[in-house]
Amino acid sequence: MMKRVVAAIFALASVTSANPTSAYVIQVATSIPATSLADDTELRGAVESAINDVLHHAVAFTPTVVTVQNARVVGNRLYILLLIADRDGEETLKSLSAAPAE
Repeated sequence: MMKRVVAAIFALASVTSANPTSAYVIQVATSIPATSLADDTELRGAVESAINDVLHHAVAFTPTVVTVQNARVVGNRLYILLLIADRDGEETLKSLSAAPAE
């Protein structure tokens, strides 16, 4: 899965450089303390807060899709890998995923 995402990002970069319109797709890692995992409500609130923090402080475009690609506990932290795209990036990802595998 990670190889597909990296390939999609490289393909997106080549499409973007050939086309004057911009499409944005980024992959971002964030984390929260694993102590936030006491119950589902607390976990949901902590994850939503972490995602909102990324969207407001690390992303300089208006996202139309935010997907959790992976999440795992390492030590005392929950690491979350997000895939974020704007409208054009979302369309590019859809067209790349529909392309036949080589």
